[in-house]
Amino acid sequence: MGQVTTPEHNASTYDRAFINGATGPIFVNGVLPGDTMSVTLEEINPGPVGAAMLSLGEGQLHDLVKAPYTRIIRVEDGMVHLNENVSWPMAPMLGVIGVAPKEGEIGTLPAGKHGGNLDNNMNKPGSIVHLPVWHEGGLLGIGDMHASMGDGEICGTGVEIGGEVVITVDVIKGHFSQWPVTETEDSWITHGVAENDLTLALKHACVEAANILVDQWGFTYEDAFIFLSVRGDLGIAQAVHPSSGTVIAKMRVPKIAACPSPVRR
Repeated sequence: MGQVTTPEHNASTYDRAFINGATGPIFVNGVLPGDTMSVTLEEINPGPVGAAMLSLGEGQLHDLVKAPYTRIIRVEDGMVHLNENVSWPMAPMLGVIGVAPKEGEIGTLPAGKHGGNLDNNMNKPGSIVHLPVWHEGGLLGIGDMHASMGDGEICGTGVEIGGEVVITVDVIKGHFSQWPVTETEDSWITHGVAENDLTLALKHACVEAANILVDQWGFTYEDAFIFLSVRGDLGIAQAVHPSSGTVIAKMRVPKIAACPSPVRR
């Protein structure tokens, strides 16, 4: 957001080496490899001005518009104002939340089993993001704040904006998942990530949800398969097609008495 302050700032003028900024790494005392870091997003408070952009050749509708294009967006009194006629309630979330990956150094644009650029709009105030940890202290990073972002983020941006975040961090001993899991008041959500392969990303999200139901709550795979089909919601967190990089899927599992959280504590 810092590079984009007027409509004249667009994908042809900013430095891509400095996009998708995140705060961190944050060393969390007591977090060890093999633990799960549970990050509660207590508050996400965007600033007053954001931006959304179209980049040449990227996104689901790239062939229907003249790109690049930038829209400066005002955020005021809990409302997001696209223009003088179009506004809607703010829905702040974090695009980036993750720990240091098992493999070592990585940028903030990719997503993976470490989290990263998950772009799940359920990573919002009140949510808990559970992250498997591979390094002492976890080395948490958070950023890529949006005042609003739809499922898919189809043009490549939400309402990109700066602001302040308040978090609390807890630790669960052991990994109960292979991918990050987001927990909300009424559901828990698994993630699946793949390079330019949405079908594979959807598969990963489904397998992760089924594994949790079986390992934590005693479902059979057959019953997990049926339950996810008749009661779960499979969706897309990010699919900026065409675009090189990761695509992200999500499976929402409702909290019922048989699986009231993603992990049996």
